[in-house]
Amino acid sequence: MSRTPLTYAQLLETNNLIQQNTDETYWLCITRTVQESKLFPVSPYMVLSYFMAFYRYPPLLRKIEQHMKAEEIGNRCRNMGIKIQNPAMGWALPSFYLLGREYLINLGLLRAQDAVEDIVYVMDFWKRFQLAWHRNDAHLTNRDFGHRSQILPERRLQVFHADLYDCTEGDALHTAAQAFMAATSQYGFLVSCESRIALCNQGPYRLDDDREMIVRDFMDLAEGDYPWLDGVGADMPYNNLTVPMAVKGCHFNIVDDWGSFESQPEFKSHHMVAVGLYTSDTLSEGYLPVGMGSREELTQTFETLTVRAKEATAKLWKRIAGWSRDQMMDAGAITYFAIVKDLAHVAGCYEMEDWMLVDERAERFRPLLNDEYANLSLWEILGPLANPAQRLNEYQMCQHADLPARMLSLIPYSILDTGDCTATSGDMAPGITYLPPKEDRYRTTEGVLTLAEYNRRARAFVPATSAPKFENLCESWLKHHYDTPLADELYRLEQRESRTLKDRGAGLRRADVERLRHGK
Repeated sequence: MSRTPLTYAQLLETNNLIQQNTDETYWLCITRTVQESKLFPVSPYMVLSYFMAFYRYPPLLRKIEQHMKAEEIGNRCRNMGIKIQNPAMGWALPSFYLLGREYLINLGLLRAQDAVEDIVYVMDFWKRFQLAWHRNDAHLTNRDFGHRSQILPERRLQVFHADLYDCTEGDALHTAAQAFMAATSQYGFLVSCESRIALCNQGPYRLDDDREMIVRDFMDLAEGDYPWLDGVGADMPYNNLTVPMAVKGCHFNIVDDWGSFESQPEFKSHHMVAVGLYTSDTLSEGYLPVGMGSREELTQTFETLTVRAKEATAKLWKRIAGWSRDQMMDAGAITYFAIVKDLAHVAGCYEMEDWMLVDERAERFRPLLNDEYANLSLWEILGPLANPAQRLNEYQMCQHADLPARMLSLIPYSILDTGDCTATSGDMAPGITYLPPKEDRYRTTEGVLTLAEYNRRARAFVPATSAPKFENLCESWLKHHYDTPLADELYRLEQRESRTLKDRGAGLRRADVERLRHGK
């Protein structure tokens, strides 16, 4: 038997990344609310999605990197409020894949050393993306930052800060913004099959001694990748919407790798004292203002979007009411599995068949996934860690629980000597679905496009701030070169759509931005 081409160093790093995901997943599961639904078979579709991720992520990520490297996609994503943020890449990509692997190990269908080259590659892809996306805070995950997410560069934060409209509880703007976020959250919850992955938060960012800014993204709102939004989302004019909020009187002490937050004291509507609205996607020059010309325009925009979200919610309820259990299973599993689909959109290689079908190898497990088995097995693998493959020797104590267990199995180093392993789970296999076929309509910031045109434009597009001369101008460089023409040019690019900072260039301090907000 030949030895694996992998090195000891690669296995050491991969096992470390697996363990990081083990510790964070356990913490998230024991400190967050239970995921359940009276409508969707949530546990069954989650488990099905894990099998899909195990079989499909390795070939799909390799396909994506034929067009664009993981770290380059990470760089692009700092300028977009799209789904490949937390929780998609911060937690879901490695954890969905590793949980699928763990299920197969505990079913006796896989050994810890099987598909080893896939495992090493998936974790390396995730690491490179994460480090690039987190370049400004220099962490791998929010967990590494004490559960904080400060992704955006100063030039973008200055624009968000400068163009916020002040509001107070009870005024027209505050009321409209709160109604929009409530209605759109409910709509996004249903779009994602009663899960929380259509909504994400990042931050906090300090505005002054008593105010912080949190940035909230609403994603996959219009006709796009999901077949169940064809027609339903036709009147939603934006697929992604981003709401920066200034908050006074509370501190966001946790923004975790699921994109959810906690604050002290608990965040209430009256804490929001300023708000803005933007859209973005893989074809936009960063964040584009929506209804930001005046306070009255923003208020009206929020009100209009609230009506659209409520109408789309009603249409979607009617559609889902006619679904079979298999259709609900498909939609939920696809939503979870395809949480990283925008990687392919950025690279310009998205294909519906890659992301919107249930892999035939995962499909084999559908008869097993009744509610009772899925609920109990999911709890067992995430809670008490009771599966034999998860247990360690009796002296061990895992993080957060002190159990002699590990959620996700490590790769045995003995394969370096014996070669007793398999390299991969294989190439892409066909998929199936019980859902109606996807219509060829995709809402973007450049209008509704066919998929072929969407891919063509994505492959040709390079945002101005991602041009080669700006690519490596990080915050460390800007700190010492803010007074150079190149830094000024970069800041002016970010300020193009700002009503307050247009053409102000580099060199502004936070206090300068605050004065400019008030016309001083």
